[in-house]
Amino acid sequence: MTRVQYWLTNILRWFDSDAGSDHIDTTSRSFSFVRVIPFLALHAACLLAFYTGVSVFAVGFAAAFFVIRMFAITGFYHRYFAHKTFKTSRPAQFLFAVIGASAAQRGPLWWAAHHRHHHQHSDDELDLHSPHQGGFLWSHIGWFTCDAGFAMDERRVRDWLKYPELRWINRFDSVVPAVAAVAIYALGEALAAWAPGLGTNGLQLLVWGFFISTVVLFHATVSINSLSHVWGHRRFDTEDDSRNNFWLALITLGEGWHNNHHRWPQSVRQGFRWYEIDVTWYGLWLMSRLGIIWELNPIPKHIQEETRQLDMRRRK
Repeated sequence: MTRVQYWLTNILRWFDSDAGSDHIDTTSRSFSFVRVIPFLALHAACLLAFYTGVSVFAVGFAAAFFVIRMFAITGFYHRYFAHKTFKTSRPAQFLFAVIGASAAQRGPLWWAAHHRHHHQHSDDELDLHSPHQGGFLWSHIGWFTCDAGFAMDERRVRDWLKYPELRWINRFDSVVPAVAAVAIYALGEALAAWAPGLGTNGLQLLVWGFFISTVVLFHATVSINSLSHVWGHRRFDTEDDSRNNFWLALITLGEGWHNNHHRWPQSVRQGFRWYEIDVTWYGLWLMSRLGIIWELNPIPKHIQEETRQLDMRRRK
């Protein structure tokens, strides 16, 4: 493949992730500038806030959209698609796949495949986003710019390939964020006409409600890659360097209890003690009470006992 063909193929992949899949080098960790252009544009668009100004409604919308999408990422992309810690219906599965895709973190199958790879090779030389292999910047924002980060190993998600709607979202992963952005702009314009007292408009709501909210959501999510294997405490002596971190747990709705998760990834709950705040778990519990999801995998009794014993030992 020539340099021009490589660039054109990467541009096509902004819209169709299967473009040129026969020529992708799944082992290459070389930085791809073309791949990162949409990522840079998303960040640059946040600067429009100096032009649009700010309103209470726009900030509130951004915060709400952050929480909703973070829950879709943590509860469904991670705990459902990657680990299958509970069951749900096909419509609910599709709905939360769409909400998760609106976070602009690729499709649910790509996400699950990479996360399953991470658990198999956590912090060893094959772990694509380990800070112990590539450093902080690579583990935080570098790994997804290379071909190895872009590719998806279908063998890791064979259980999900039977759903054509999930394959479609996964292939055309830019469609949902684009539709969300247009809808948010339209909402802002409608509010400017029908509720001018809110002080917002289409561009302002787009900047705060989509661009800024999405950028903050992205960096919060990938902080689990870059920080939760470096910063925090280790309750369990796992084979990797995963750590529990209260602050990361707050901003990621419970994902910061990362050492707990690596000790027993089959559990739907990542906060193993009552005081370990796990907002995702609270939301999933509520959904189970409403009958939306079911068969939630609990923390096994032997893991609960191990947790208590280690905490008692630590306090002595």
